Amino acid sequence: MRADRTKASGARGRALRVALISGLVPLSLTLVQCGQSPNPMALAASSQANVQVVAKTNPQAGHQQLASGDTFEDRFPAPQFKERFPSASESFLQRQMSDFSPKRAVQQQPEQAPYKVASLAPQVPYRRPPRQDLTTLVSMKSSAFPYFGNNPASDAPFLNISKGDRRGHRSFSGRVFWQDETYNDSRVLMHVPEHFDVRKPGVIVVFFHGNGATLERDVRDRQMVPKQITDSGANAVLLAPQMAVDAADSSAGKFWQPGGLKRFMDESASHLAQLTGDPNSVRAFASMPIVIVGYSGGFLPTAWSLEVGGISDRVRGVVLLDAVYGETDKFASWIESHRSGFFVSSYTHYTARRDHELMSTLRQKGIGVSEDMDGPLRPGSVVFVETGEGITHRDYVNHAWTQYPLKDVLVKMSATPALALTRVAATSPSASSR
Repeated sequence: MRADRTKASGARGRALRVALISGLVPLSLTLVQCGQSPNPMALAASSQANVQVVAKTNPQAGHQQLASGDTFEDRFPAPQFKERFPSASESFLQRQMSDFSPKRAVQQQPEQAPYKVASLAPQVPYRRPPRQDLTTLVSMKSSAFPYFGNNPASDAPFLNISKGDRRGHRSFSGRVFWQDETYNDSRVLMHVPEHFDVRKPGVIVVFFHGNGATLERDVRDRQMVPKQITDSGANAVLLAPQMAVDAADSSAGKFWQPGGLKRFMDESASHLAQLTGDPNSVRAFASMPIVIVGYSGGFLPTAWSLEVGGISDRVRGVVLLDAVYGETDKFASWIESHRSGFFVSSYTHYTARRDHELMSTLRQKGIGVSEDMDGPLRPGSVVFVETGEGITHRDYVNHAWTQYPLKDVLVKMSATPALALTRVAATSPSASSR
């Protein structure tokens, strides 16, 4: 029985060893196969779900299956555009090629930059923004007031009245005007028309307003002096200093002083250059011809500017609008010594006597006088124009021998090539080329 058990145990051991070897051999073969590179055709074929398994025993059949099936591009199609670049409604933003180029720090420019920006990219041609008339009030040290000097008529201090800390001036009529109310405004009304070009011959109009006036209420709005200059089309700018503020007084202030007009024009040159936006134009404004216009009480600063202003040679024209209330000797002297300029005096019955006296004086000096404004202004023109009934002194700046007389003077200047200052010209190319 012991021998039988031994034999049976040996038989079971042998059977176990055979079974173990039978299981390990296929496993070892599989592991060896895993160490080898996969067959590319088999890999491509097995990647499609609808491709049948190729029999190991028939590799030729597998080759036939690949040849008759889809190509590599069919089985692995390239991704579509929408798959690579999502649409704008999706979570990823669409990008341009420029988004991936190197970035340079660029300062943000105004919407309408007043200059062109250098760039390698095409640029829209620069267009200058449309210009407009420039009208403003500028405080100037050389303006008529405040004034603390003497009155040349009496050689006495101009401010000849005091009351506590206040100082004032008693006028010839006996009325007292206080310095802090009437003689303390140093502003100047400046006007540059939109068509003005400092590079072309031009003229500066200096306007001395009359009594009872302010720059805004009367010179700008009621008498429309800036508008007359613009509407004339002349290449002209305006300077109108504030004289006595809203008072019946013709005092000239700093224009009484020797060199007063020259200092005023020198200071105004830098302001005009700044106003026009061209700092290099200071020299042009500092040498530009001048036309002085005096209305009513403006005769006094006009006469003294011609007499002691220091730049009478730059004054190429004088226009008096119902303004010859005196100082005829100063006007006659300037006319006689400046025959290349022109002189115009238009008057009502209020100033008729003085105008007739001045005409007589000039004729005695052999200076020809015209009594109408029908023709153009020429070098040496001396014109006196009497206006009839219905023409009021208050509205004289707007309506004298014609409506808007200042505009008419500038137009006649522009029509006379012989006058250097009239080569201003006007907005038409034919006029500006003369």
